[in-house]
Amino acid sequence: MTLIQLHYLIVIAETNSLNKAAEQLYVSQPSLTSAIKELEKELMVIGKTSARYLQEGIDNYVKRTNYYMPFDIRYIPDIKSTKAMTEEKQKEKEGELFLNALTPGDVLVLLDERGKEMTSREFASYIDRKSVTVSKRLVFVVGGPYGFSPAMYERADDKISLSKMTFSHEMVRLFFVEQTYRAMTILRGEPYHHD
Repeated sequence: MTLIQLHYLIVIAETNSLNKAAEQLYVSQPSLTSAIKELEKELMVIGKTSARYLQEGIDNYVKRTNYYMPFDIRYIPDIKSTKAMTEEKQKEKEGELFLNALTPGDVLVLLDERGKEMTSREFASYIDRKSVTVSKRLVFVVGGPYGFSPAMYERADDKISLSKMTFSHEMVRLFFVEQTYRAMTILRGEPYHHD
């Protein structure tokens, strides 16, 4: 049950019996499944995944996740001639490409080492909350090899860390899509996740 649904239940319970409140909540609120199915979710990355084994895993979990909700990966083309650029300049150029790919109303979440760490169950709850509060698209971004530009941090609505460890930006893609699939199975009470 989301916080909005719980608040709604409490308000009705104050004026009616608890059974009546539960019936009204069930009738008036979309089910968790339908709210998630309406949420558009996208993972945005710089460049194609070069390792075939990683791409096969990513494709597998994207396909599985699409059973539960619309989910896609948008590949932003690599920046050319980066050898002559400083790390800061490369982050700035990548940031411009990411920001230009966003549309008004998108909720931007950076996958960043300084973001909030969550358990798989906490991430599932996060997706559940966003399915009710996000009106357009929920866009997660994996930065390039040097991270994000200051403009990306300024635009971001949230930051999530997958681990305190450092992973290649291509490996993070696989880890994230697997965790997204895992979140869907947790929300549906399916046996994929074990605590």
